[in-house]
Amino acid sequence: MCGGQNARMTQATLRTARLVLVPLADEHLPGEIELDADAQVMRFLGPVRSAEQVREVHRRRLAVAGQAPGLGFWAGLVEGEFVGWWLLEPPQRADQGPVAGQAELGYRLARRWWRRGLASEGARELIRHGFVDLGLGRIFAETMAVNVASRATMAAVGMRYVRTFHQSWSDPLPGAEQGEVEYEITRERWVASAAG
Repeated sequence: MCGGQNARMTQATLRTARLVLVPLADEHLPGEIELDADAQVMRFLGPVRSAEQVREVHRRRLAVAGQAPGLGFWAGLVEGEFVGWWLLEPPQRADQGPVAGQAELGYRLARRWWRRGLASEGARELIRHGFVDLGLGRIFAETMAVNVASRATMAAVGMRYVRTFHQSWSDPLPGAEQGEVEYEITRERWVASAAG
């Protein structure tokens, strides 16, 4: 456990106008349980999870911080209240490209915090952190092709559509036949858009 704690310490606490993004920790587990028990939140992710299932997933989420310096899961807080989580993690599949120099962006917010611009606000800060603080060259994100809201968030933070691909699922979600989509932003494009 001590090694995991040291790995998490490499994650910075990040701030935006409304959010404080802190490295995910055990104190955030109740918020994670609430998120993963909401069928609307999980609509494009899979079946809702029991508290015990989320405890196991929580351990895996904490372990991401040990995979690469500065990467991991962050809990997003607004005035101390848990609103969801954001992540930057190394690529997990061979088709996502080389691990070095890139990371996958993700986010999940409690439904009562939807449609307030918080997903994109946190994502913009993680993109800045990835390029400026960690020196990444590329950040990408994936979602189901039918997940219009998540795709809109990806576009809103400057990511561009790269491809549609299909994965094999034992119990596919409605809309899975339309595939998954990948979006990306490179450091060069981010710098150019920030300068413009």
